[in-house]
Amino acid sequence: MKTISLTALALAIATTGATAQEMTQTTQLERGGQIGGEETFTGTVFVAPVFPGNVNDVSAGEVTFMPGARSAWHTHPIGQYLVVTSGTGWYQEEGQPKQIMRTGDVVFAPADVNHWHGATDSTAVTHYAIQAAEDGTAVVWGDLVTDEEYAAD
Repeated sequence: MKTISLTALALAIATTGATAQEMTQTTQLERGGQIGGEETFTGTVFVAPVFPGNVNDVSAGEVTFMPGARSAWHTHPIGQYLVVTSGTGWYQEEGQPKQIMRTGDVVFAPADVNHWHGATDSTAVTHYAIQAAEDGTAVVWGDLVTDEEYAAD
């Protein structure tokens, strides 16, 4: 199994010859965000763009899950990094026990691995979700995680 470190990903992005002629900055207020849709999230989730996929189709979003909130099952055609910036949450690969993630942790989901992630039942969590698109698709959504699946060890 081949994995790419977060440092290698950042280096690859930095050396791709982006077409911008000068550096730009956007503030958190300018980026905005929205409540995650009921078709892809359970509970209260706030999704804010961090940067669009204009460099090698790599994009990132800052996602905040309130206690009990989680994503639906999903896959990524290229894979996904989660960089936990605040709180404590859970993630789970299909067929495996759920795992805990905490502030400072980096979780990597390889290409096409079905998984979910979100808050624990009692704590909120915020992470950056970083992924690349293939043929215009960065995520393929599946079924919502049931309460039984979420509560299982």
